Amino acid sequence: MRLYNAVAHAAVVHRAAITTPKEVGELLRSIEDYEGDMQTRIAMRLLPHVFVRPGELRHAEWKEFDFDRKVWTIPEHKMKMRRPHAVPLSRQAIAIIREIEHDAAYSPYLFPSLRSANRPMSDNTINAALRRMGYGKDEMTAHGFRAMAATLLNEMGLWNADAIERQLAHVEANAVRRAYTRGQYWEERVRMMQHWSDYLDGLRDGAKVLRPNFGQTALG
Repeated sequence: MRLYNAVAHAAVVHRAAITTPKEVGELLRSIEDYEGDMQTRIAMRLLPHVFVRPGELRHAEWKEFDFDRKVWTIPEHKMKMRRPHAVPLSRQAIAIIREIEHDAAYSPYLFPSLRSANRPMSDNTINAALRRMGYGKDEMTAHGFRAMAATLLNEMGLWNADAIERQLAHVEANAVRRAYTRGQYWEERVRMMQHWSDYLDGLRDGAKVLRPNFGQTALG
């Protein structure tokens, strides 16, 4: 697993993740074919496009989403680093969310527990679904979608590494470097997240999308 310059204060925990384009495509097709609970399938389809921590997805509430601005704002009390975090929503992410039957009177959560609408889905739901699909715990985890995105986005060479770190909601441990990278890279992150969803669609559909050439990279 690739290591990054910008790291959070918490200890690094290595979790199993699929990080090669071919295997990512196979995983996405397996998710599309998942025959278990529909809510779980939608959560698994959404997670690669937003690559937040699994707990942040489980606790997502309808009130946090602004579909006109195409952004999901996660409040600080739900974030590991206790800082609010904004996730640009690609066309694909919004389309997946729209498949959920929104009934705020039933539950504030996008993915409520099957046992109680006042609680989010279980923390083991997605991992259990991955096991049911045949992926062992040493192959892929719900948290592994973050490493998948981080690895492939960095390998593209199109995006500023700090923009990727910001989207992962990592916090730079070095105070001097943090002072120079306090910008949120918002416009670049919006472009990156749409490109990422398009890239995932290509892998899912079997296209050989390895490193697109835009003539000028985002690093330039």
